[in-house]
Amino acid sequence: MNAAAPNIADSVGAVTPVDVHFDAPLRLKSGATMPQYDLRYETYGTLNAQRSNAILVCHALNASHHVAGWYASDPRDIGWWDNLIGPGKPVDTNRFFVVGVNNLGGCHGSTGPASVNPATGRPWGADFPVVTVDDWVEAQARLATHLGIERFAAVIGGSLGAMQALQWTMTYPDRVGLALVSAGAPKLSAQNIAFNEVARQAITTDPDFHGGNYYEHGVVPRRGLRLARMLGHITYLSDDAMAEKFGRELRGGEFKFGFDVEFEIESYLRYQGDKFSTYFDANTYLRITKALDYFDPAFEHGGNLSAALKGARSRYLVVSFTSDWRFSPARSREIVKALLDNRLNVTYAEIDAPHGHDAFLMDDPRYHALIRATMESLPQ
Repeated sequence: MNAAAPNIADSVGAVTPVDVHFDAPLRLKSGATMPQYDLRYETYGTLNAQRSNAILVCHALNASHHVAGWYASDPRDIGWWDNLIGPGKPVDTNRFFVVGVNNLGGCHGSTGPASVNPATGRPWGADFPVVTVDDWVEAQARLATHLGIERFAAVIGGSLGAMQALQWTMTYPDRVGLALVSAGAPKLSAQNIAFNEVARQAITTDPDFHGGNYYEHGVVPRRGLRLARMLGHITYLSDDAMAEKFGRELRGGEFKFGFDVEFEIESYLRYQGDKFSTYFDANTYLRITKALDYFDPAFEHGGNLSAALKGARSRYLVVSFTSDWRFSPARSREIVKALLDNRLNVTYAEIDAPHGHDAFLMDDPRYHALIRATMESLPQ
């Protein structure tokens, strides 16, 4: 083990991402076609001889394929769901083979707007097509086939990842044993679409955006990205969590009667915004938020979610959190009702947690115990 690596006995340890190239064109829901593309992924654990113990992890807006463990080059870069996935953890890598993949259109190794368009020799930029949850599921299915995985024991995800897990059970009902739909929703509310639009406007009106072709100008729309991230963070936390963590604490202990940082919450938001603007691609942010907006499996069924799920055959664990005001428990209950309408095997848990939407990422003992019990119930 690297001497600087975290000394965590139940971690998967140092990990290495893998890139795979696909030459077969991918027809997108928009009608556009990706002529070729790369996907970056990581795996943890060992695929058994029957290839029956694989679990796919679908990531949310600003996450990636780096789900667990750390990188030898930077031991501080720990996977975003490392508290859930690893040896002896709720998703036990001593038993399961876990796959994390960076979605198409991303900015962490998979083909995205910053990648070179083979037709032009320049970054795709504004020409990169809009992608949807359906498109991601199709690309993930191709990766599964590449890995020799015909059926996932489980597909799991939170927030936007939960939408992908749900979509998997509709697109490939025979390829999913269990779907974990955590802090999800069957579609965005008008308020959520509004938050996304404000974030996109912050980016597209940044003078450095250049219509999405900022790569050619050697600049990044950092101001827009900062504002988008700050807005996002406000929606991810509950009022109680924000009050407990920051309250109305003043950095200097007194009012300065100006517009620089005074409150601790202001400092936190600016720090998060600044950090985000150094590593996330603005064009990717635009496309991922649009994928969120477009997700609505009931749309093609006259608004009837039960009809959309008619062909599903998976088992489901649906989890919501009481303080999640962005994807409230009522939205999860809509999913549960549609599943029950189809007489599907579904377990629903509404967990009393103070963290807001980000609760699905937290190390909540009840949440993790529920996932552990569910994973242990999967066939050997």
